[in-house]
Amino acid sequence: MQKAIIGKKIGMTQIFDEATGAVTPVTVVEAGPCVLVQKKTTEKDGYNAVQLGFGETTDKATNKPLKGHFEKAGVALKRTLKEFRLDDISANNVGDLFKADQFEVGDIVDVSGTSKGKGFAGAVKRHNQRTLRESHGTGPVGRQAGSMGACSSPSRIFKGKGMAGHMGVEKVTVQNLEIVKIDVDNNLIAIKGAIPGPKNGIVTIVDCVKKA
Repeated sequence: MQKAIIGKKIGMTQIFDEATGAVTPVTVVEAGPCVLVQKKTTEKDGYNAVQLGFGETTDKATNKPLKGHFEKAGVALKRTLKEFRLDDISANNVGDLFKADQFEVGDIVDVSGTSKGKGFAGAVKRHNQRTLRESHGTGPVGRQAGSMGACSSPSRIFKGKGMAGHMGVEKVTVQNLEIVKIDVDNNLIAIKGAIPGPKNGIVTIVDCVKKA
C-alpha cells in the first residue's frame, strides 16, 4: 500500500463529460487533511505503519490517555484515529499532513466504511431469501423464513443459518473504484459509483489490493 487517507462522505452527484455528454455518478468525499499522529517502524514495533488523525474534536470529548497521546505527538485533538500499513514510511514524520493531492485522477482505490443501520430486518430483506407462496396453508405471512432443517437429525439449526436479526452497521469495503475528479484546494475527491455508509460517515481510501 502506497497511499491512504481518512475522509468524510459528503454525498452523491453527477459529473458530465463535456466532449461526449456522458454522465458519471460519483460520490464526493472530503479527504483529509489528516495529520500523522504516530509512526510505527519494524525496529520498534515489528512492522511499518502510520497512524492518521482526522476531524476536530473537543477537550471534553477526549479521554486522558488520548490527550496524552496527542500531546506527545504535538498535534491537536482529533476525532478519528486509524492506522495504515504503508510500504515506505521513511520520508514521513509525526506532524506531516496527508491531503487529497496524494491521489491522482484515474487511480483505482478501495473504500471502506460502516454501512447504514437498517434495524431489525427479516430474512427476505436481510439475506435476500425468497418469499413463501401466498396461498392457502402457508400463512400467516409469506415473508417468514422457510424450513430450518430436519427435526430428527441433527435436531438443531446449523450455525450461520440466514435468519431475521440486526442488519447493517458493519464494516463494508468496495474494491476497485476509480477516482474521477480531485479538488485539491477543498480536499475533495469524486469517486465513481457508490461507497458504504451514510452522509457524513467516516470512510478510508487506500490503494486497491487487487490490481487488474
